[in-house]
Amino acid sequence: MNILKNISYFGFSTFLSRILGYLRDTLIAVFLGTSAVADALFVAFRIPNTFRSLFAEGSFNSAFIPAYTKQKGSKKNQFANQILNLLIIFILFIVFVIEIFTPEFLFLISPGFKDIDGKFDLAVDLSRITIPFLFFVSISSFLSAILNSKGNFFITAAAPIILNILLILSLVFFNSTHTEIVYASSYALTIAGIIQVIFLFFFAKKYFKINLSFIININDQVKSFFRKLLPSVFASGVNQINILIGTIIASFESGAVSYLYYADRIYQLPLALTGIAIATVILPSLSKEVFKSKLVKVNFIQNRSLELCLFLSLPATVGIFLASEQIISALYGYGFFDAESVMNTSAALLLFGIGLPAFGLIKIYSSFYFARSNTKFPFYLSLFSVILNILISLSLFKSYGFIIIPLATSISAWLTVFVYQLNLIKSGYHSFDKLFAIRFIKSVLCTLIMGLILSVLLKYFANYLESKTILKAIILISVVLFSAFIYFLTAYFLKAFRIKDLKV
Repeated sequence: MNILKNISYFGFSTFLSRILGYLRDTLIAVFLGTSAVADALFVAFRIPNTFRSLFAEGSFNSAFIPAYTKQKGSKKNQFANQILNLLIIFILFIVFVIEIFTPEFLFLISPGFKDIDGKFDLAVDLSRITIPFLFFVSISSFLSAILNSKGNFFITAAAPIILNILLILSLVFFNSTHTEIVYASSYALTIAGIIQVIFLFFFAKKYFKINLSFIININDQVKSFFRKLLPSVFASGVNQINILIGTIIASFESGAVSYLYYADRIYQLPLALTGIAIATVILPSLSKEVFKSKLVKVNFIQNRSLELCLFLSLPATVGIFLASEQIISALYGYGFFDAESVMNTSAALLLFGIGLPAFGLIKIYSSFYFARSNTKFPFYLSLFSVILNILISLSLFKSYGFIIIPLATSISAWLTVFVYQLNLIKSGYHSFDKLFAIRFIKSVLCTLIMGLILSVLLKYFANYLESKTILKAIILISVVLFSAFIYFLTAYFLKAFRIKDLKV
């Protein structure tokens, strides 16, 4: 399998989806800003988005693909149908329970909304519209896992494009009032979930024949899968769980939920193109090589995936560190999104950016364990990360406000990476090779050169980047693209990365 080719396919689809997502968020920022109505919409989105991230971004794959890969012949389809039938029953039950107890559930994730008239009730109404998306995104994740196991990553990464297109259309055609905007967006989310299932099923039916049945035969393989699924979901989605916890705490500060939402959307693009894309693509190959006990090849894949993650995430981190305010201003700083919103959101983005390489490494490190059908250690380590994040956020929230939330998320992520690496070496799952060390140093050098160029360009175009028009976005994109060109050009001459190493 050509890992880089699949990462490129996955990355391109994800990139297109995220760009459309930014257009969607820009429209929301222009129409709603960081108002109470925007906070209510983002909380209503937070439940399905968290569920989507937990299931769609590798978590379901992590438990399903290693188990599915081991099945032979007709047993593959039988095993997949058993998982699908149980998944449908379980998720439908969850959806019905949340629909019935939406006010109680919303109070758990946004207790601060109760203090503002109408804000909590609006969030409840919107959540009841978006909650069915949980069911459809779960089925989409199942179909995506089938396609990924066959090496088809382009289609699965392209599916979210449907969601962003529908949300953009809803914002363009239903924007006369704030209330109309949030209701139209909520309905668009659920409708997009239905279309995504149909879209993925069209491609997955080539590999999978669906057989719905309420007569469930739970054999040892199915039991083993579900024993691994929950730890896998928790471990792979630790970043989203930390963001959800941050939303709960931030609900006590006006506008803070919106600040975190917009900042989260920005750094998720480089994360999707690095940690999530790489972890998703290497898992099928890694699982097969582990199953064949080809340990040298396993270690080679692991080192090159870590190498690629850092190669891509280090310049993104420096870019966020140097240009967080310009990024937020260029993307969102229009209409109701005022100077205060820009300042607070950029501060959150800066602190999230510090943890960007760690977020990507966590995704990849957890895949090293999932490929070996080990979900326990990632689960316990993720639990440690979440508890640490909660302790830091709660203890310092009164003193520093919402800004402590992204900082706590980044701190807990870096400590998690440190523990992961220690245990990987101790357990014999991974060892760094000489090539990794050499290329890491070269990547750092390339990043420093790029950072210097970016810093000079930001100062030179400072007046243009303070514009009130779309010109600032055009200037910023040009500056970023030129800096990226310098980075890759420098990397080429220093041989900081070789494409052929990922053709395995």
